[in-house]
Amino acid sequence: MELSDLKGKVVLIDFWASWCGPCRRENPAVVALYKKYKDDGFTILSVSLDKDKAKWIAAIEKDGLVWPNHVSDLKFWQAKVARLYGVNSIPYTVLLDKDGNIIRTKLRSHDLAVELEKIFGH
Repeated sequence: MELSDLKGKVVLIDFWASWCGPCRRENPAVVALYKKYKDDGFTILSVSLDKDKAKWIAAIEKDGLVWPNHVSDLKFWQAKVARLYGVNSIPYTVLLDKDGNIIRTKLRSHDLAVELEKIFGH
């Protein structure tokens, strides 16, 4: 899966991990926003900083992360994508417009909801 595969959609790159309490607490609100806006062209690319594949997959299932785009190289803080974006704490998000330009970073669920409402008008 490549980020370029998602061009034409508004994309939230969501850096998280199964062991991250604040990440897991954000997940219900993020799931609700995905369900609200997915038909409008919103999607999520979840980038896990997990080391244990079984715990990562179990957290996706338990938290109901229903979008299709989940990646992890299981390299913890040395994850290639996390290093590319300079991620040094999680949760960390990057919101991209339909052309792949960064709109905002470090959005928690409330601020993400505000941004998506601006973009999609509802």
